[in-house]
Order: sequence, then C-alpha cells, then structure tokens
Amino acid sequence: MKNLVVTLIGFAILMSSFVDKNAARNLAPTSAIALSDTLKKDTETGMIVDKDLYMVKAQCTSCHSSKLIVQNRFTRDGWKQKIRWMQAKHNLWDLGETEKQVLDYLEKYYAPTATLARRQPLKDIKWYKLEVQ
Repeated sequence: MKNLVVTLIGFAILMSSFVDKNAARNLAPTSAIALSDTLKKDTETGMIVDKDLYMVKAQCTSCHSSKLIVQNRFTRDGWKQKIRWMQAKHNLWDLGETEKQVLDYLEKYYAPTATLARRQPLKDIKWYKLEVQ
C-alpha cells in the first residue's frame, strides 16, 4: 500500500511538470513571460529588469511605490487610462515622448495574464431550487 501511494505521488509530480510546460507554450507571449521565474528583478523596486526599467522608475516611482505597479495588471489601454487619471487627479506631468517607453514596458511585463484552469467554465446552467426536508 505504501509503495502504491509513493508511486502515485511520483507520477502526479511528473505529470504536473509536463502539463505546465505544454500549457505555457499555448499562452500569449506576455502570459508566458509572466509565468517565468527566470526574469531578473531589480533589487530596489522588485520590478523586472529591462532596457526601459530605468525610464519607468524615473517616471513612476518618484511619486509612488513600485509595489503599486507590481501588484496591478492592466492592458496597454488600461495603463494609459491610469496615467491620464494620475495626470488629472494627482498632477502627474506630461510624459511626452517617454510615454511610449513606459507603456511598452508595462504592457510587456504587467499585462493581464492567462490563468490555467482544469476545465472550461460551465455555460448555460439551468439552476433549480433544492427542496430541503
């Protein structure tokens, strides 16, 4: 019995590593990047190191913590709307030509990610009332 349990656990671990690799290949490029543990992170901010990181640090972290960026996930348009909101409500300066660099970086590393699910969500469910006795 003990051998059977150990064998099943080993098989489950082996299968889970195989499934994760195949699932990551089928995701959008930004999602695959988000799943990777191998990207280098800046020790000061915790943000992913990239050629545009220093521009993002200069434009964003002078007003707020980098944690505000890292914990959020928006599309490019969503990040642009956040920038416009900060400009309207919190006196953020015009980013000018650097806005493209900032948006490129945010879209690449902090965009919404696809989640891996065990099955498709249920559709067209017909609910019924349970009779409790």
